[in-house]
Amino acid sequence: MSRRRRAVKRPLEIDARYHDTLVSRLVNTVMKDGKKTVAQNIVYQAFDIIIEKNPNSNPLEILQRAVDNAKPRLEVKARRVGGATYQVPMEVSPDRQLALGVRWIVSFAQKRRGVPMKVCLANEIMDAFQGQGSAIRKRDEVHKMAQANKAFAHFRW
Repeated sequence: MSRRRRAVKRPLEIDARYHDTLVSRLVNTVMKDGKKTVAQNIVYQAFDIIIEKNPNSNPLEILQRAVDNAKPRLEVKARRVGGATYQVPMEVSPDRQLALGVRWIVSFAQKRRGVPMKVCLANEIMDAFQGQGSAIRKRDEVHKMAQANKAFAHFRW
């Protein structure tokens, strides 16, 4: 990690079909080996499946609520103090919250085997939207760890 200066955060391009940065972030997280068109097809087909299941709802709102439900508010970071390593609870920045929420939804969708990725992604988004599923369980685990290590909060700096 460079100590010279902070990396410049480039603006995210807006998605072509839905004109939303969250969708383009989801596409970039799904993408493997630089195959963006394949990732876009997976995400758009997952949205089509969501529309089939909920005909009168907007898939963008469902995705936004799913990511909001999966976002962690607190996480633990290792701090080394006097030869001992403590798990110190820290608040998560909004950008990292969004990144973790999207990453958890996509990674748990990839772990579902036996069905196409578009179906897995649609199911994981719907589960997170309803407040259940693996991404929500992961968020609760992270919050539990932060709660359990609240005694070390004074090591935060």
